Amino acid sequence: MNTTQVTQTPATPAARALPVVASVPSTAREPAGAHTDDVHAVPLVTLAVVTVLTGIGAGVAGTLLAALLHIVQHLAFGYAEDQVFGAQSFLSGVSAASPERRFAVLTLCGVVAGLGWFAVYRYGAKLVSIKEAVGHARPIPVGSTLAHALLQIVTVALGSPLGREVAPRELGALVADQLARRAGLSTEQCRLTVACGAGAGLAAVYNVPLGGAIFVLEVLLGTFAWRAVLPAFATSAIAAALAWIGMGAEQQYTIPAFDVTAPLVGWALVGGPLLGVAAWAYARLTESARAKAPRDWRAPVFALANFMLLGLVIAWYPQLPGNGKGPASLAFNGELVTGLAFVLLVLRVFFTWSSLRAGAAGGLLTPGLANGALLAVVLCGVWNGALPQEMEVPLGAAALIGATAFLAVSMRMPITAVVLALEFTHVNQDFLAPILLAVAGAACTARWLDQRVATTKSRGNGSNTVPSASAG
Repeated sequence: MNTTQVTQTPATPAARALPVVASVPSTAREPAGAHTDDVHAVPLVTLAVVTVLTGIGAGVAGTLLAALLHIVQHLAFGYAEDQVFGAQSFLSGVSAASPERRFAVLTLCGVVAGLGWFAVYRYGAKLVSIKEAVGHARPIPVGSTLAHALLQIVTVALGSPLGREVAPRELGALVADQLARRAGLSTEQCRLTVACGAGAGLAAVYNVPLGGAIFVLEVLLGTFAWRAVLPAFATSAIAAALAWIGMGAEQQYTIPAFDVTAPLVGWALVGGPLLGVAAWAYARLTESARAKAPRDWRAPVFALANFMLLGLVIAWYPQLPGNGKGPASLAFNGELVTGLAFVLLVLRVFFTWSSLRAGAAGGLLTPGLANGALLAVVLCGVWNGALPQEMEVPLGAAALIGATAFLAVSMRMPITAVVLALEFTHVNQDFLAPILLAVAGAACTARWLDQRVATTKSRGNGSNTVPSASAG
């Protein structure tokens, strides 16, 4: 049979992460004059221009979203109203607000979340996730995506316990999608550009240029091939540098200097698997909550009830609202006792689950980091209480190790989690040893649990084959 050879891609693991277009039968050719997206060769200068503009667009979008977040926070809780990027933290602002004001703000959050996402799902075009856009090259709808991103930022600013990092990733991906399609890039190039835009949005909003690039390569594309590495690094670096103009080049967490000791290494070895089990269960819990979230008339009702309950609870625990940066900072600085850390952990896990179940949207990066830090403080408190004084481990050091291991498993990105921990805190690179040990233990444990679940399901189906488990 006659065939038309479109492209030939080497069958390497890196190459398989991006689509391979095989020979197409001559009978399946498009009519003359039809647009064939993958046939023409795009000039290198066009790719370079799209890459640079993607980085710029993601940087601008990330900066504007960060500014909106701070403005809404300051106005809602009544602190630093004359500043956008001020020195006062969200936790201190919430703590200074009266219980009545906190309840009113969280009630407003429930109204905005419920009605906002109901309207998006009822009247907007169907949302396309970044995973779908990268994996299947589906066009990203402009209006629905903008509304979805803005709702996430506003609700997190009003106290939602979910993360704010998905919104800049979505807008970065949207900018990249529009640029790639207008430039006439091929399907594979569109996928790559959209992934880079998403990573650049993350890099901009958190000042993590390397973390944004590694997120693209490890999580979105699953390849470290040069054709992916170069644009990923370029877009994330441009976006982060551009965000410095508006937000400054500040690190997310300021932590004390930690010494790497034998007890700390021992704690990392023991704590890693325990953190892996908890993070694995947390990931399944949140995935289930998202899958069962209502998109009909129940969404406004559930959201209002959820956030009113949160508004009542934060009268006693002002550390709960927001994406979790406040409690994570307290944990990293050793400012939490074991009992309070345990209570905050239980409440944050519950309200993260209930907010997702009620239909609210948001990220799980900073919430996962906070939950890991809180759990590590609890585990370290037990360790210090059970062992001699010479085996004690600083709570802050354990919190940073635990946060990284928990994040690595809960979001299935071990390499990205380690890089983010380094860029978030600027911790001494000697600290990599216990961090990597804990991450390895947590990831291996999560993979073992995946395999156990897969084996159980396969036996239930009467099959002797074990489905491949996703990497922890």
